[in-house]
Amino acid sequence: MLKTACSTALMLVSLIAFTGCELLPTTNNNSQPLAVAADDEGFVSLFNGEDLTGWTPKIAGQELGKDEKNTFRVRDGAIQVRYDNYDKFNGQFGHLFYDTPYNSYILRLEYRFIGDKQIDGNPGGWAYMNSGVMIHGQAPDTMGLKQNFPNSIEVQLLGQAKNVKDDRTTANICTPGTHYVKDGKLIKAHCNKSTSKTYRGEQWVQLEIEVHGSEKIIHRVNGETVLEYTKPQLNDGTLLEGGSISLQSESHECDFRKIEIKVLEK
Repeated sequence: MLKTACSTALMLVSLIAFTGCELLPTTNNNSQPLAVAADDEGFVSLFNGEDLTGWTPKIAGQELGKDEKNTFRVRDGAIQVRYDNYDKFNGQFGHLFYDTPYNSYILRLEYRFIGDKQIDGNPGGWAYMNSGVMIHGQAPDTMGLKQNFPNSIEVQLLGQAKNVKDDRTTANICTPGTHYVKDGKLIKAHCNKSTSKTYRGEQWVQLEIEVHGSEKIIHRVNGETVLEYTKPQLNDGTLLEGGSISLQSESHECDFRKIEIKVLEK
């Protein structure tokens, strides 16, 4: 028995060495290559922690791929949104698009807000400690030059200052150019709240988005389900089966890190 177990273990080690651990699928539902080899849970990293390889910025008023003021940058293993090169914001909403679209997956990442002040020229209090992760989005090369937001489902991220008592939920939903269905009803309101707790200051928060094409989308914060809905769709009723993923710059500095995805079978 011991001899057999040892032989089996030796064969397994040899197999791993030969294959480089590529025992999991390396393509998504669109038959496109994933970023890196999968970990034990089937997740792959979309961000290498060093630079923006695989990501493309689109800033309102600038051509795709240009970020003249270095809004999105990488420092200390995180994608940072910064405004130190801006005189004023002036509606320069930005999105950093991952180059591969997806349809059924679990996306997880960590985010945090930096400081308690917005840049001059910000759009107002609603944008305070406000950012987002856009899913099921339009392709970035189809956006207009001055278009502020891609048609998409926005998983809205909100924070709150430590010394402010008012609560603010996070992993909410906003709908630029889109609608969705919740509890059997078509929802056209632009934004609706989740049931999350309030996260204050500069603490890191884990976000997880589980997406099943147009069938169901689930938002989780630090492991707790805070929102569920179905049938994401364009305003004209066209169901969204998949699309782009992007990170937002919306006038308040923030960081994103540990950006990983696990492709799901439909």
